[in-house]
Amino acid sequence: MAMENMECNKDFSASYMLLKPEEVGFFDLMHILFSTDMEKRKFVDSSSSTEESFGRRWIIFLSIVAQKTLQFVSKPLDKVGSAIEMGLNLLSSNGNLFKLIYNSIRGRVVIPSKTSPEFYSFIGNLDKRPELDPNIKHGDVRYNAAISMMASKISYENELHIQNTVTQHWKMEFLGFYDYWNDYQGKATTQVFIVRDRGEDHDTIVVAFRGTEPFDSDAWSSDVDISWYEIEGVGKIHGGFMKALGLQKSLGFPPKLDENSELHLARPKPLAYYAIREKLYELLKQNDKAKFILTGHSLGGALAILFPAVLSIHDEKWLLQRLEGVYTFGQPRVGNHTFGDYMKKEMVEHDIHYFRFVYCNDLVPRLPYDDNALMFKHFGTCVYSDRHYQAKIVEEEPNKNYFSPLKAIPMMGNAFGELVRSFTIPKSKGPEYREGGFLRLFRVIGLVIPGVPAHCPQDYVNATRLTTPDIFLPPKNSPSHSKIQ
Repeated sequence: MAMENMECNKDFSASYMLLKPEEVGFFDLMHILFSTDMEKRKFVDSSSSTEESFGRRWIIFLSIVAQKTLQFVSKPLDKVGSAIEMGLNLLSSNGNLFKLIYNSIRGRVVIPSKTSPEFYSFIGNLDKRPELDPNIKHGDVRYNAAISMMASKISYENELHIQNTVTQHWKMEFLGFYDYWNDYQGKATTQVFIVRDRGEDHDTIVVAFRGTEPFDSDAWSSDVDISWYEIEGVGKIHGGFMKALGLQKSLGFPPKLDENSELHLARPKPLAYYAIREKLYELLKQNDKAKFILTGHSLGGALAILFPAVLSIHDEKWLLQRLEGVYTFGQPRVGNHTFGDYMKKEMVEHDIHYFRFVYCNDLVPRLPYDDNALMFKHFGTCVYSDRHYQAKIVEEEPNKNYFSPLKAIPMMGNAFGELVRSFTIPKSKGPEYREGGFLRLFRVIGLVIPGVPAHCPQDYVNATRLTTPDIFLPPKNSPSHSKIQ
C-alpha cells in the first residue's frame, strides 16, 4: 500500500477499501477466497485491517475477475460494438436489408458517418423516438420526469445527434456535450450534455449523464468496481461511481481543484464534478429564477444522485437551493443505509425532488446487492412501473436482489408478455409507441434473462408518459405541497 495514498485518503474519508485489479496476479486471485486479512494483499488499499467474511471475499473475487476480464476484452469488445452499430445504421440508411443488397449491386450503398446527426448508437436503435410528448407541457407535474427521461435516452448519442434533437425537435438551447476524465482509468469515461428549456415563466437547465453503453468496458468496470469510501457523517459510497464522477487519485474530493498541480495540468480532460459545478454557477448567475435538474439512465442515474451528494459534502448551499430535482431511471444502488439517511435529510432541507424510476424486472436497480455481504441500499421516492405501465410509489422495488429461483418462471412469463405487448401496444396506446424489429429481437433475450430488455430506455420513456400525474404530487406534509396549494 502506498503511504502517500493512504494519508491522503484518510483526509477524505473515515475508512475505505479500494480494489486495484491491475495489480492482481493469478495466485493473488486464488488467495482472495482463503485469506481473511485483505489488507495484506497488494491489490487492496484499505484504511485498516479488513477481516472479510467469505461472502464478502467472494464478491471481491467476482469484482476483480470482472474488471480484469473487461480490461482484457476492452478493444475487441469496442470493435464488436462498433461493427454492430455500423451494421444497424447501414441497414437504416439504405432502407432495409433488401435495399442494401440492391444498392450494393448498383454500387450506390449509403455509408453512414458515426459523427452525423442521423447516426444512432446501439441504445438509440432500440428506441428512435426524438420528440417530447406533446401532451406533457411545462407546468404538468410529469414534465420534469418526461424531459429527463428523453435527455437520458439521447445522452447515448453523438454530439451532433444530440444537438440536432435538442434544437430541431425540442426547440431548446443546446449548451454543450462534454467528455470528462477518470483519474483511475486514465482516460475520459464520463459523458454529459446540458440543455436549457427557457420560456416566459420558467428557465430550467437539464444536466444529463450518459449511462453504461453495452460495449463500453470502461463504464462496465465502473459498475462492477465495489470499492467504497466511508465519509464521516455521510456514509459509505460506491467507489466506482465516485471515480467516474471525478474522484482524484490520492486526493479524494477536495472542495477546490489545485489548478497549478502537476496532476491537474497533466489531465487532457477536466473532471466531471468540478467542471459541471463551475458551468452551473456560470449559467445560474444569468437568471435569479433559473433552476437545474439532474438526470441519467443506468450508470448515469448513479452519477446524477451522487453529484448533489458531493455538493452537500462541500456545503454548496447556493447550488443545492437552485436544484429543482433529480430524476433517475434504472439506477443502481450507490451507498449504504447511512448514506441514504444523510441524502434524505439533505433533500428535505433543500426541498429537492428525487424520483427513482424502476421498470418491472429491470436487473440494474437490483444491483449491487442489498444483503449481508454488501452494504448497498436504495433511498428516495421509488416509482415502480409494471408491464402495463401502471406506476405506484413503493419503498423498494419487488424482488430487490433479482436472483431468485422462485421468481424465475414468473419473470420469464412476464418477459413473454412484454414480447406480445410489442405487437399490440400501437393499437392500445397509439402509433407513437410502436416498437421496431431490433427491439423486438432484443426482447427475445428476456425469455432467458428477463432483466436485460427491461433496462431499455423504451420502457422508461413509456412509463413516464403513461403514468398518472398523481404519482408526482408531493406528500401533503411537504413544503412543495403547500407551494402547489
